[in-house]
Amino acid sequence: MKSISNTYLTSESRALPLGRELSPVTSIAERGYRRLNLKILLLTYLLSVIGLVMIYSASCYAAEMHFGDAFYYVKKQAIALFVGGAAMFGTSRLSPEKLKKCRYLILAISFVLLGMIFLPQVGVESYGARRWLNLGFMTMQPSEVAKFGYVIYAASYLSEKGVGKIKNVFFAAFPGVLMCVLIMLEPNMSITMCLLFVILFMLVAGGISGKKLLLLSIPVLLLIPLLIWLEPYRMKRLMAFLDPWASPKAEGYQLIQSYYALCRGGLFGVGLFQSRQKYLFLPFAESDFIFSVIGEELGLFGALVIVGLFGALIYYGFVTAARAGNRFHALLAAGVTSVIAIQTGVNLAVVTGCIPPTGLPLPLVSAGGSSLVSFMAAIGILLSINRKGGNFSRENHKM
Repeated sequence: MKSISNTYLTSESRALPLGRELSPVTSIAERGYRRLNLKILLLTYLLSVIGLVMIYSASCYAAEMHFGDAFYYVKKQAIALFVGGAAMFGTSRLSPEKLKKCRYLILAISFVLLGMIFLPQVGVESYGARRWLNLGFMTMQPSEVAKFGYVIYAASYLSEKGVGKIKNVFFAAFPGVLMCVLIMLEPNMSITMCLLFVILFMLVAGGISGKKLLLLSIPVLLLIPLLIWLEPYRMKRLMAFLDPWASPKAEGYQLIQSYYALCRGGLFGVGLFQSRQKYLFLPFAESDFIFSVIGEELGLFGALVIVGLFGALIYYGFVTAARAGNRFHALLAAGVTSVIAIQTGVNLAVVTGCIPPTGLPLPLVSAGGSSLVSFMAAIGILLSINRKGGNFSRENHKM
């Protein structure tokens, strides 16, 4: 009769020479990691493909008018999806430990890219903001890369040092704060606010005490009205948020058009490709305000399905963190997932008028090659952490 210790993998039996065959518990654990990766992968591609369809719907008229090609934005997004898929595959096969070893290099590259924006002929200015780099064959937005560069650094540092000392909190947060300064100079307040929330989240995940968190939160809360006051256009946006109909043809115009789209959609929508707001009424319909077109064409129920898909992806991201084999993997998975959650939440809040309007793409769905490739590469890190978890179970079994 087989002993129970050879049938079930318990803490007492892990050191026993069980041979090369996997026990039922180890096999179940490995299958669990594989299923988790499959769910994350399916959700990522499902949202990206939905994004392609909705980008075409939201941009076909404007693309035909401006570029003579209704598929202009879709083609660019499809190329980015292919590149993003390759990047996701690459990071999924890359051990998280290698990212930890290269954390300072990754952080340095993030700062170099952010700094290059201010170089003449390299930084691209659009609508009064310098946020893109001209690489000749394409443009990229360094802030999309920098967010995840900071997460890798913070997860590495916090997993080794913790937040027990004030100096550790400072060194964990300072690179992110410096990134915020550079991003604010572009200017790009939306990404700045997202990164500030990510910094706070990483410190909370790292175990910071409530007292220290409060001391850090107060300056951040005081900084927000200061940043609004320093730039007149931000104050105008705030006033437009409070009463968009006070300036229906100026600062309040975009939010009003978003309201029209969402209200017109009703419960079931007007039908796919049937949006009226995309006919140059709603600015940036294919990027920052694509959720408005989704609400108009697919209605409340369709919009809730999209929100549910994001909710599932975020949930499985945090499950990855909870099942991680060590502290670094857990912090890294939680940090990557927090970026997805925070940016999704901010975008939906802007589109629905819950917070003042600000330019921020909806992850995986909005048009934007840099955003899509960055998020898919980051999701590849989640897949790598789960794959490492499955390997860890097998290695423990063979001990």
